[in-house]
Amino acid sequence: MTNCPSIVAVEGPADVLERARRGDETAFEELIRMHERQVLRTAFRLLGRLEDAQDAAQEVFLRLYRKLRIFRSVSEIRPWLYRVTVNVCYDLAKKRGRLAAELPAWAAFVEGSQEEQIRLDQQRELLAEALTYLPEKERAAIVLREIEGLDTAEVAEILGSTPATVRSQVSAGRARLREIVTRFERRRT
Repeated sequence: MTNCPSIVAVEGPADVLERARRGDETAFEELIRMHERQVLRTAFRLLGRLEDAQDAAQEVFLRLYRKLRIFRSVSEIRPWLYRVTVNVCYDLAKKRGRLAAELPAWAAFVEGSQEEQIRLDQQRELLAEALTYLPEKERAAIVLREIEGLDTAEVAEILGSTPATVRSQVSAGRARLREIVTRFERRRT
């Protein structure tokens, strides 16, 4: 008998999805871990409060659980999650009568030196506050395109609009953000 090392199969995202689709709760929890940062970060940027973002994320993953059987591949999940996250955030904001009413501490999502962290925190606070003044559609387009880094076609699909509309919303949102940030900076000096 030879002394061969045993081969251990490495499970990939497709395997996790398939197991979750068959009702494996551990696999579903793994799916959540794979996507929770994306969902929480997006919800946080849209809502502005960690507690609200956590509530939204919980609802998003509940919907994912209910719809798990519709996914044939892992690549279908990410855009669906963005779309549902945006919709859940809109619904939650309407229900609570506001969007981003309180400014969060964005540091939980960034790593770096202490000085760099302080500078980035100040910039993020300013941006987070400025984002609260944008209309919903512009805010969602800016968050998904500029902050999350999705391409225009993905954002259009998520928001249920056209790429031209997304480009227009991003352009208008950037212009408004510049004006708002300029006003904020003048007030601070």
